[in-house]
Amino acid sequence: MIHPVRTGTPAGSSIHMRAQNATGVVGSVGQMTLPHSQDRDSLPMIEGLSIICFAHDWGGDPTSKTHIMRLLAKRNRVLWVNSIGMRRPTASRADLRRILSKLHRGLTGCREVEQNLYVTNPLVLPLPGVAAADWLNAKLLAVSLRSLCRQHGLERPLLWTFLPTMNRLVGRLGERLVIYHCVDEYSAFSGVPRDALLRMERDLIRRAHLVLTSSEQLREERSSINLHTHFVSHGVDVEHFSRAMDPATVVPDEFHGLPKPVIGFFGLLADWVDLSLIRWLACRRPHWSFVLVGKATTDLRLLQGLPNVRLLGQRSYSTLPGYCRGFDVGIIPFRMNELTVRANPLKLREYLAAGLPVVSTPLPEVSRYNGLVHLAAGERSFLAGIEAALRERSEAMARRRVDAMRAEGWGARVAEVSAIIEARLAAAS
Repeated sequence: MIHPVRTGTPAGSSIHMRAQNATGVVGSVGQMTLPHSQDRDSLPMIEGLSIICFAHDWGGDPTSKTHIMRLLAKRNRVLWVNSIGMRRPTASRADLRRILSKLHRGLTGCREVEQNLYVTNPLVLPLPGVAAADWLNAKLLAVSLRSLCRQHGLERPLLWTFLPTMNRLVGRLGERLVIYHCVDEYSAFSGVPRDALLRMERDLIRRAHLVLTSSEQLREERSSINLHTHFVSHGVDVEHFSRAMDPATVVPDEFHGLPKPVIGFFGLLADWVDLSLIRWLACRRPHWSFVLVGKATTDLRLLQGLPNVRLLGQRSYSTLPGYCRGFDVGIIPFRMNELTVRANPLKLREYLAAGLPVVSTPLPEVSRYNGLVHLAAGERSFLAGIEAALRERSEAMARRRVDAMRAEGWGARVAEVSAIIEARLAAAS
């Protein structure tokens, strides 16, 4: 079932286990040298399969889930199920708007957003961890998804969930394999029913045929429940972010007149971002500019009013190379806590693929890139890290960072995952 990627409609499954490497020589998947991102159409992947993917809502900024499923849809049929949520709603306006949006989208039916990739919006009770609601949601989802599978030609699908709450669906969809792809310590997010999530996740891990994790710590913890647990790191779209190195890439107007250097951040501004650290840095270096790009889900008053801090809000993924071109240093100022020590920030590879020097708190997965990244614990260490990074802005050093990311493209990650899935399918047959 592993074949070089080609475009087109999925064909019937085969059991071929050989693939071409970048030089055109046929060999085993484990021995192949993976090509650069521009050659990713020659990368091996599973093909001719049906996949039901449970993830976040389609249409936001692409995450690991989006990149993986987009590539797999080149040779497989993918049904993407928009998020059914892990948090119980409150009486806030934001939650009310979210509920109304879900209701509206739930009435739009299933649509093909890209070739072989369909998106559906399930209507469920947003009460994760409440036994009666979980039972009813599983019944309704199973009926709805079986119907969609018949309509769109999905047979014996892989049930591939990035959410820990899908345990009750196992065995209800005629699936040939259950894959739990864990990319966060979900129980550590604010506002979630922690005990219920832990219970559902443990049940899912026990029942899954495969568990994939995006960090070694997540793998170590889950492998004690399921021996078929594998660490597969995140990838990066090198082609996209390396455009920051192109002189033709336009730096957004928001940078016009900003004092240099520009210390930049993009991503979700949530409670795991250390705003106190950013404030301290901005106050210690008032002649520097700090530019933060991203949606905020936490109180930003700590930074508002600082003359050298720009809070730009969310910007589209397509424009991020331009913002990276305007940055002099990229920062990952995360707090060290139960959530972040298990995290593997996508922005790390994206900064590096843009050629940027990077300063980060010493998260375990970031520490793997020591030598490409300045690790800094504490305010003064972080400031010293930025000052050192500012001395490393030559074109040669930027090219070294980009080149280091070329082996970490999403095509390489899909090839790695495909080999794991193929081996598990063969063992189960």
